[in-house]
Amino acid sequence: MNSISWGIIGCGDVTEVKSGPAFNKVPDSRLHAVMRRDAKKAADYAKRHHVPKWYGNADDLVNDPEVNAIYIATPPSSHEEYAARAFRAGKPVYVEKPMTMDAAAAKRMSDLSKQLGQKLVVAHYRRAQPAFELIKSWLGDERIGKVRLVRSTLFKKPLTKEELQNERIAWRVNPLVAGGGLFHDLAPHQLDLMYFFFGEVEQAIGISTNQAGAYESDDIVSGCIQFKNGVQFVGSWCFNVSPEDERDEIEIIGSEGRIVFSCFETKPVRIYMGGQMSEYGFPRLEHVQQPMIEKVVQYFLGKIPNPCSADDGVAVMRLLDVFTGK
Repeated sequence: MNSISWGIIGCGDVTEVKSGPAFNKVPDSRLHAVMRRDAKKAADYAKRHHVPKWYGNADDLVNDPEVNAIYIATPPSSHEEYAARAFRAGKPVYVEKPMTMDAAAAKRMSDLSKQLGQKLVVAHYRRAQPAFELIKSWLGDERIGKVRLVRSTLFKKPLTKEELQNERIAWRVNPLVAGGGLFHDLAPHQLDLMYFFFGEVEQAIGISTNQAGAYESDDIVSGCIQFKNGVQFVGSWCFNVSPEDERDEIEIIGSEGRIVFSCFETKPVRIYMGGQMSEYGFPRLEHVQQPMIEKVVQYFLGKIPNPCSADDGVAVMRLLDVFTGK
């Protein structure tokens, strides 16, 4: 394999800007085909993005001889099924987060990829972005000394009645489709960064509930992690606050300073040491997944190690399960 010819299963909203165009912008990569159950929408996507082929059936795309890698961008409820089809067709997979509905399904997906000898990467793409790579380098250099504690907060206003009636949004809070609502949609990014920064988990506990009753999924979650290296993590997620109380902040506290940054907003990374604060800004990425997609292509071509392995994805799914009491 000298280059990657991609097929996308599920060319919905997430692929319009965040990921889809990037497959044609990284070296040794091209987007050859897309699939969506609504064939008219698949055809429209292919026309607008200049994709050579489109399908209304996943098996047709998976079995296209010109497609040699599959990107699964459907809701989590179908990730395991589509990954299995791709593996059995002899094709590697890049799968959206959350990896699956729960940790058991993620483990089955991981085991099947290993059994059939097929590569699998989970789309925890923030770990490949420059801001988070810089933070990881600081932690490796012990720029703020020994890390003691991490505090993560994500507070968002409730979805409106109009949003809950919009099927393009409402599926994210349907536990039968998304697994666990907005927490499952957003927290994998934060929890994967913690796993990326600090390694294996020794112990985790959590609690979640549905306070507002606006939809079936829980809308508030709290969790704590003890990492094997001694670092402790405390996280809070609430999707039911007033607009003025919205917050997205992660604070890493060390023995000689602290690092403060946002997971989802394009804000400068701040580092505090010796009574001084320094800021490091990064430009907004046109396609937020492009740095990870470049690494995935290199991995599929055998040039670098896996940028986010199935085992990493399973570890994050276990944290989601623990925090929500599954």
